[in-house]
Amino acid sequence: MGVSMKKELLSPAGDFETLKQAIHNGCDAVYLGGKRFGARKFASNFDDEEMIAAIKYCHLYGVKIYVTANTIIYENEINDYLDYLKFLHKNGVDAVIMQDIGMITMVRKVLPNLDIHVSTQAHTHNIEQVKFLEKLGVKRVVLAREMSLDEINKIDTTLEIEAFIHGALCVCYSGQCLFSSMLLNRSGNRGECAGICRLPFELYEDDKKVDTNGKYLLSPKELNTTNHIKELLSSNIISFKIEGRMKSPETIGFITRMYRNLIDHYLNGEEVRLTDEENKKLLVLFNREYTDGYLFNKSKDEIMNIKSPNHVGIKIGEVIEVTDKKIKIKLDDLLNQGDGIRFKKANLGMMANFIYDKKDNLINGSDNGSIIYLDNKVGLTTNDIVYKTIDSKLLKELDDYSLKRIPVEINASVNGNTFVLKINDGVNEVIKEDMIVEEAKTTGTSKERVIEQLSKLGNTPFYVDSIDVLLSNNIFIPISKLNELRRIAIDELIELRENSKKEVIINDIPEIVKDINNDEKKISVLVRNEEQLLTCLENNINYIYVTNEDLYNKYKNEGNIYLRLDRVNNNFEDRKNDKLIVGELGSINKYNSNNEVVSDYYLNVVNSYDVSYLRKMKVNRIVLSIENTIDRIKDIVEVSGNSNLEVMVYGRIEAMVTKYDIINMLTDDKGNSYYLKDRNKSLYPIIRENGLTHILYYKNYDILDSIPSLVDMGINNYQISLFDEDKFETVKLIEKVKAYFKI
Repeated sequence: MGVSMKKELLSPAGDFETLKQAIHNGCDAVYLGGKRFGARKFASNFDDEEMIAAIKYCHLYGVKIYVTANTIIYENEINDYLDYLKFLHKNGVDAVIMQDIGMITMVRKVLPNLDIHVSTQAHTHNIEQVKFLEKLGVKRVVLAREMSLDEINKIDTTLEIEAFIHGALCVCYSGQCLFSSMLLNRSGNRGECAGICRLPFELYEDDKKVDTNGKYLLSPKELNTTNHIKELLSSNIISFKIEGRMKSPETIGFITRMYRNLIDHYLNGEEVRLTDEENKKLLVLFNREYTDGYLFNKSKDEIMNIKSPNHVGIKIGEVIEVTDKKIKIKLDDLLNQGDGIRFKKANLGMMANFIYDKKDNLINGSDNGSIIYLDNKVGLTTNDIVYKTIDSKLLKELDDYSLKRIPVEINASVNGNTFVLKINDGVNEVIKEDMIVEEAKTTGTSKERVIEQLSKLGNTPFYVDSIDVLLSNNIFIPISKLNELRRIAIDELIELRENSKKEVIINDIPEIVKDINNDEKKISVLVRNEEQLLTCLENNINYIYVTNEDLYNKYKNEGNIYLRLDRVNNNFEDRKNDKLIVGELGSINKYNSNNEVVSDYYLNVVNSYDVSYLRKMKVNRIVLSIENTIDRIKDIVEVSGNSNLEVMVYGRIEAMVTKYDIINMLTDDKGNSYYLKDRNKSLYPIIRENGLTHILYYKNYDILDSIPSLVDMGINNYQISLFDEDKFETVKLIEKVKAYFKI
């Protein structure tokens, strides 16, 4: 049965100013990262001192704080990682967001009352993986952005469900992209994504370039669900997540306030829509064009913006004349000094620092229909369309936000010469007493005066929601003493709120059972066609992985043959007696008891706790992540032993897997071979299987020369992944691997 709780608006914070903007514009929770272990390494992020301040600030205003610790964790980082989580737990963080399954299993045992949210980087996209996560004892799961609302609503779980409702989209399933890791040694699984999907590519059909009318072929639009608040609030989603730890404070503040207002309007039975002015502000703050996303089943051309990977802005006019010195523009909208603009066709941007009228006089700005002139400092040569990308007045407006106020109930009474003050915020109650009451010698202190003084909460985060004062007759209370008592009570309430935290329980770190195996060396080969499969059978290959199910069914009784399930999988049919290689946790959960299962390298196994858990799940062989170096593999083996481990040593790696069908969108789809070509003229093959698009790396991953080192450390299983190799090339590869075994 699904979870029933109040819906949560969750905002990002890349720095402290953004944190404040999110809180004071109405979020219920924020998520942010420290300087370590977060999947946005290039955001400003929070050092330890700033993190403590952020936790206190959030709790002061009744906002929950979730910290990203959602990278994969290498063996030599485990102790530092655990120390970091202990630090967060002791300082009262409400939850940590994690990706690494081995670390999740370990942290659940070491820090049993630290809430864990499973990151979208963990690639949760089916009910079987949700069941798997339930068994781990996590609190919440952040679902893949490729899931539709209908699919989400069919998930019956005790876990809280979180989903993105606004912001940047990844073209590849999160946690499954190896593109920047392969190309630039910057791993998306380590928070170092280089944004390869935002770079230009060309599409080739065989050896012929396809005219695509745009060159940013992997660049999605921004997600925007403001038109679907009613459906979202009626869904299984508990937490509505805004993306944007790299975005400006003003942008996050505005988007947070926008969704806060829409949600509140709906709950109050009011009209739920953005005004034209709000839409305009949203567009000028940041947009790559907007889409409802896969969440609302949008088609491929509604998801992608292949013409621009950057902030588009709003159209404000046209260039009607250009000289070497000046650009003449007819405006459709406002342009003010300090605004940023972009010339669309030329893709040139500039700040409008100096604006001139027809008489060459400097002006502060101009409106719709006006003719203005700008200095041609960008070398524009032809007439163009003008877009505003920075609105200086809007940024100033958004920088001036109202501080959130917390309602308190105040009760005051007199007992003899003792004044009793109680302040309650709904969770905490502070009681302060002081012998400040005297008998009035002339005029006494009135109830109205006491109420007036106690209500003076000034620059504190509080306002008086209700106040009740009971006084005796003919008494005098020094106003200075009354003010001091109020100040002390408020300071204590602030301290209570800032330091609210759970009890911290810390258990011993579970030991890894080292499992050593002295089996003979074996070879696995992934094949993509019948010739490759038959070649492997002829050469007595130990394990053959087949990507095509028809081919698998034809030959599965001929040898040790496994069907490779896709790493995006929603089809969990009965596979009795099938041997499987799987790339997502749902399939392990479904098939580990009754099938022989191998875990693929896309499960990102990079430490001994990953290995240990998969062994407990009865996985027969565990293919280590290709993001491991040889030294990191050695670190894993030294702790966990070599048993069941398999290493990919040669093959064409899938850099991306995407729901977006690039070929169907951009071509007539004649069934030919298709490639993407990058700026360096490298060709990336495109394969479509089971409704998904797989983009392969432009060259083979090759660590064959490292086999002797792997043999020395005890690795027994070696994988070759074929692409278009013929029989001769396949045999040559097999013989090369075997030759290394004999060195």
